[in-house]
Amino acid sequence: METKKRDIRALTKEQLRNFFVQQGDKAFRGNQVYEWLWQKSAHDFDAMTNISKETRQMLEDNFVINHIRVDQMQRSSDGTIKNAVRLHDGLVVESVLIPTETRTTACVSSQVGCSLDCRFCATARLKRMRNLNPDEIYDQVVAIDNESRLYFDRPLSNIVFMGMGEPLMNYNNVLKAIDKITSPEGLGMSPKRIVVSTSGVPKIIKKIADEDVKFGLAVSLHSAIDEVRTSIMPFNSTFPLKDLREALEYWYSKTKNRITYEYVVWKGINDTQEAADALVKFCKFAPSKVNIIEYNPIDDGEFQQAHGSAVEMYQNTLERNGITVTVRRSRGKDIDAACGQLANKS
Repeated sequence: METKKRDIRALTKEQLRNFFVQQGDKAFRGNQVYEWLWQKSAHDFDAMTNISKETRQMLEDNFVINHIRVDQMQRSSDGTIKNAVRLHDGLVVESVLIPTETRTTACVSSQVGCSLDCRFCATARLKRMRNLNPDEIYDQVVAIDNESRLYFDRPLSNIVFMGMGEPLMNYNNVLKAIDKITSPEGLGMSPKRIVVSTSGVPKIIKKIADEDVKFGLAVSLHSAIDEVRTSIMPFNSTFPLKDLREALEYWYSKTKNRITYEYVVWKGINDTQEAADALVKFCKFAPSKVNIIEYNPIDDGEFQQAHGSAVEMYQNTLERNGITVTVRRSRGKDIDAACGQLANKS
């Protein structure tokens, strides 16, 4: 009976070194392979040209590299690129490259489907099929970095975990991926250029704060009134706003990092002065900024973008109270690559 090959990227550098010693080889061979796997993103053992053919064959016999494949790439009229990424088991996630004049941002997925049930989001309708492994998250970033260099002549500058899935429901793997992305032995990116976006899982927010992480945190808030938030994000009944607020206060006390709130204003849902005042009150306990995001429909018409005057009212209310606010126009809408649209059509 054929034994199942191990995923080589699940091994630490130390485990790889030990493996080679057990094979009667030198420990440094593990360092070489590790460099091929992470810094050079080798997709197969034959690419490891400074290693003998016999050793490559031995690796082939024992291990597998479960790399991703970009199945389909779509380009938007505004330059945004969306990748349909096929995983080793045939499942598909999507990731997005968002270019501006000065930078390129990778929007990456952390789960196939999503653990949560936000009613305005296409991904949430898929339900969670599985968590992504650290290497599958890492590979999405590598693919987008390559596209950034090819199409925009510059390396990737920023990463947001705002693709498919709730990153904090795949907390361990997301953290391992970020460790690899920021390590000099990986992509060497600054953690300050990474933002993890969550719908708000209080227990995990506190746990991350204790880990002394250096990346930023963004919270998809969309309402600071419990009943309203529960109507659009049903899991809010399990993680109510007071628990979220307490966790974010703890996050700020430990990290001293300003909190970003992502906020969509919908017609007839949260487009009132009362809703804006509640948001101001929620923002006051720790330094924060608010990104008001344009809504991107997911076909059924239940949620509609609020009138421009409502967005303006929010902007004025927040600014009057000394809270930084940015109104974000969505990118990649024509290819369903905008916020909340991932997995809409695929």
